Formats: sequence, structure tokens, C-alpha cells
Amino acid sequence: MKKSKWISLLLAAACSASAVSCSKDTSSGDTMRDISTAQVVKEMGVGWNLGNTLEACGDWISSTSVESYETAWGNPVTTKEIIDGIAGAGFKSVRIPVAWSNMMAEDYTIDASLIARVKEVTGYVLDNDMYAIINIHWDQGWISKADENHDGTLEKYKAVWKQVSEEFSGYSDKLIFESLNEEGVYDNTWNRYTNAGDKEKAYGLLNELNQTFVDLVRDSGGNNGKRHLLIAGYATDVDLTCDPAFKMPEDPQNRCAVSVHYYTPSTFTLLTADADWGKARKSWGSEKELSELEGYMDKLKTTFVDKGVPVIIGEFGATTTNKEPESVHRYISAVAQAAYDRGMCPMLWDNGEHYDRSTCQFRDQELLQGLQTVMNSQRD
Repeated sequence: MKKSKWISLLLAAACSASAVSCSKDTSSGDTMRDISTAQVVKEMGVGWNLGNTLEACGDWISSTSVESYETAWGNPVTTKEIIDGIAGAGFKSVRIPVAWSNMMAEDYTIDASLIARVKEVTGYVLDNDMYAIINIHWDQGWISKADENHDGTLEKYKAVWKQVSEEFSGYSDKLIFESLNEEGVYDNTWNRYTNAGDKEKAYGLLNELNQTFVDLVRDSGGNNGKRHLLIAGYATDVDLTCDPAFKMPEDPQNRCAVSVHYYTPSTFTLLTADADWGKARKSWGSEKELSELEGYMDKLKTTFVDKGVPVIIGEFGATTTNKEPESVHRYISAVAQAAYDRGMCPMLWDNGEHYDRSTCQFRDQELLQGLQTVMNSQRD
């Protein structure tokens, strides 16, 4: 999630006592199971985002220390205990957003200390027998410049994924690569609000990046030939990703899922005060609003899930600032349940507001209990 745009979105997950530990050999070549991506998504259950952490970035940060970037947006250094707590609360997957440009040379070589740190945090997740997702996150928005600098953007994109793919090639199938975050949207080429411009060209830029991602990972050796991959939808928006102009990349392994984000209605989930683009809403949960949610989830199911393309809701949530707590509980539980019931994996966005990373305690027990109810429910 882009900090400058979504700073008000603070969502959470939890921790409790101890977590299950599972030792694994991340360098072994026999850790890729004969399992479909749909089954993987089912096993991922309800997930959690390590938000505002390894994706923290900004020109005002001047340091050669990974820790300086990791803590720049207000969160502490991630520890094993923090991730153990997430596992102990019942979460089965963790998304780890990363800004690789933070420590990168002019030739796009990623600093070894940043790669090592991402490996360390990924290890915390995998040691708990959870799924881990690593991506290219907002990272100062350079991916959104593909319509202005096509060749340069593609060169950097390939350089990043070539290094990441090689460094993580020995990891098991509990590690998933995600092509990018929300930045696959090109309003200068096609305005999604006015429909002005060249829509096919705008979608084509994202489709090209996603296909490049799949091709590069598949050719990178090790376990990557069969690794499960997460493909970013157009702006990760439900309607825009369900549009026929969005194309899932061709994959000889047929091991790709699609990622969308869900913050609808944004006047409730994002706005803490009235803005020029909308009036902040304090409550949520009317029959009309519940019907809207069901409609969006049905659309994802019919467009993708029913056609054999698994779906991960890579981010969802709602700010608690100036909101009715009951509405926040209702919204988060309802979105998680609606996605989970349709075979999708919902992953809660959390930048530290609800999950206290210093104490590994979930600040709002009712919110946690609502999510645990979803985790413990049955689904096909």
C-alpha cells in the first residue's frame, strides 16, 4: 500500500501465545509439492500484511542501514516473536511488501543486506509453516511510469525480479512471488474515470509486465519453475481487473492466482475526515452495503474462481479513526467471510494500529475474534 495515498488505512491482525514451529530446508530441490494453486490459496486461509515495514521508503531517508528504512514509517524492527504471534492467532499466510529500490545501485543491483533481511523475515513466516508472499511494492511508484518510460521501467523490473528469483530459487512452495502492488495503472494513457485515452494500451502495459514476470521466474531455475505466482490486477481494482482487457499471463505450469484489493466503499474504509473527493462515513453494514459486498465477491468468483483462476484479496480493511467500532468489526469480518466462502484468501492490511508489535497483543479482541470465526468456518 502506498504510504502517501493510504496512510490513514490501518488494519490489523493478531497474536497470542506460542506459534507452531516447522523446520524446513529452503535450499532443497524437493520441496515443491504436486498441489494446485487453488489448493494453495485454500490453505492460505486468512492472511495478514506486514504493512509499513519493509516497503517503507522516501527520499528523506538517508541511510545505508536496512533498519533505518524498516522503521521509517513508525513500526519496530520485525522480530520472530511478532510473526510467531500472528501464527499463534490463527493466520496461515503473511504478505511481506518490499521496496527494493531503497538500497539499490545505479545498475539496479540490490544491496546484499536488504536481500538478507527479506530472507530473514520470510524465514520467520516459513518457520511457522505459514505461506509467505514477497513482492515489489509501491517503491516510490516507478512501475507506474511504464507509460512514460517503457524501456527503462521494463529494464529495472527485469533486473529486480532476476535477482529476487535467483536469491529465493531454493525456497519451498510456501513462498509465493507477487508481480507488483497497486501501481499497474496508467491514467495518463487511459483515464479510468472519464474513459478518455487508449484503454487497450494502458492494460497492455500491465499485461506485458505480468507476462514478463512469469517468463522470467519460470526461467530462473531451482524451484521457480513450479513456484506459485500472484498476478496483480489492473490497479488491483475489482471492476478493472474483471474487465476483459485484463489478461492473465500465459503460464506453462498453470500456477498463477490473481490479486485484487478491496477497500469499498473508500469513504468508510479510508477517509477519516471529509475530503474534496468524498464525505467520510462513520458506519457500515446496511442491507444495501452488504449486498454491494456480495456483488463484488460474486463478480470475482464468476470471472476468475469459477474459471480456474484462484483469487487472493491481497489487501482489505478499514481505518478505525472516527469510525464506529461495531461497523469496523462488521466490515472486516464480512469481507473476510465473503471472500473465504468463495474459496479466496483475504489478507488483512495492518500497518501497526491493531496488532501491537511491541507486545504481540491484538488490541481489539472483538476484531480478532471475528476473524477467527472466519478462520474456523467450513468452506468447500
